[in-house]
Amino acid sequence: MYVCLCAGITSHAVADAVQAGATTSNEVAKICGAGLECGRCRRSIRAIIEAHSKDRV
Repeated sequence: MYVCLCAGITSHAVADAVQAGATTSNEVAKICGAGLECGRCRRSIRAIIEAHSKDRV
């Protein structure tokens, strides 16, 4: 599923960024580019980060 339409970034790419250590939407943006343009996807990015942090606990 596409998370960031502006950059064409999928949920898998965001999840990979989170697994690589990103803990904020800004860090995800630096790693894969999601959220750098209009920012409408930031809520979805934060939800993916939160879901992965729950998996780690």
